[in-house]
Amino acid sequence: MRATEIVTDAPHVTRAAGTGLVAALTFDDGPNGATTEALLDFLSAHQIPAVFCVIGQNVTAPGGAAVLRRIVREGHLIGNHTTRHEDLGDWPADRVREDLVENLRIIRSAAPDAQVPYFRAPNGSWGVSAEVAVTLGMQPLGVLNTIDDWSTQDVPTLTQNLRAAIRPGELVLTHDGGGDHRNGTLAAVTAVVEERLAQGWTFTLPA
Repeated sequence: MRATEIVTDAPHVTRAAGTGLVAALTFDDGPNGATTEALLDFLSAHQIPAVFCVIGQNVTAPGGAAVLRRIVREGHLIGNHTTRHEDLGDWPADRVREDLVENLRIIRSAAPDAQVPYFRAPNGSWGVSAEVAVTLGMQPLGVLNTIDDWSTQDVPTLTQNLRAAIRPGELVLTHDGGGDHRNGTLAAVTAVVEERLAQGWTFTLPA
């Protein structure tokens, strides 16, 4: 994910379910072994659901399928994030479809019961991919609020960014894959989410 997304005509899901102090957590680029496992431990302890947008090559990497099965078993939803996190911005529709179908096959080979209602384009570069995803039964999962955790793992910076990114009724994007996020993103998520829970917030799924 990058700071600016390419807008398409297909409507994107950008709202969290519920009213008032609600937000929805989404995580990209996993599954990623210990990082995702630690994040799942935290979410389980607080009974928080989330969306994990997964990359096929990470599912097929050693240990990836087991982590995906845990994500599904614990009630989280899956987003299709392509097979290899390639930029789809200039891909023709047939090539996009081939990749998304293959990633669905990878996901369901590992976790047959996985619910995959969402698609997110790598780097926010949509091209025609949102329209293709809709024809495959997936809604484009939009991003309004990010924490720039692809560019830094500095905990104070990410903590400040996440405080600003969690807004009532909206989605927030962080990453469990694409690098080791245990000492940066994970630390920020646990600190800020616990703060918000203490303030009466509820974390839901996308509306």
